Amino acid sequence: MIGKVYTIPPQPPIPENTRYLSAGALTIGVEYREVDPDNLVATYEGNQAYLDELVATSPAGGFTDEGVSIHVCAAEDGYEYVRFDVFDAEPHYHYIHRGDEVCNNVIEFDTNANGDMLPWVVDRLRTRLPEMLTEAGAAHLVPELDAEVIGRTVDEVATMAQRAQEAQRALRRAART
Repeated sequence: MIGKVYTIPPQPPIPENTRYLSAGALTIGVEYREVDPDNLVATYEGNQAYLDELVATSPAGGFTDEGVSIHVCAAEDGYEYVRFDVFDAEPHYHYIHRGDEVCNNVIEFDTNANGDMLPWVVDRLRTRLPEMLTEAGAAHLVPELDAEVIGRTVDEVATMAQRAQEAQRALRRAART
């Protein structure tokens, strides 16, 4: 297995910050998120084992980043199997296994080899989604995928994600002036 493996799930999406789009057997969410040590600790409050792992695996000073997250979930029950975190400093993606000992497999994105992550994500959603869902333990969803429906939804996802990135970058530029 490549990447880093955690027994804690990724920080869940914030419902009021996430727009979900129907894609047949899937629902795809787009969220602009800011991650910092305080909100990560708050996520896992009440679960000491999760907090211990978070502290043990976080860099000195904690993990701080921001960017667009794209959540790929089963439409039937909302379980998130794949997530793309198109973050500014440390872009990465997740395979979120259900019922396995491995819960959260995080793979760093190599911008030197692959360029900007957002176009790569859009291409993966169009061309590699069945393989990625299978890797995350969601092979049962693959026969239900409709490439045409997913393609239309991915068009919307790409537009929404690009707009979210541009809006946040404009806000940061304005704040500096």
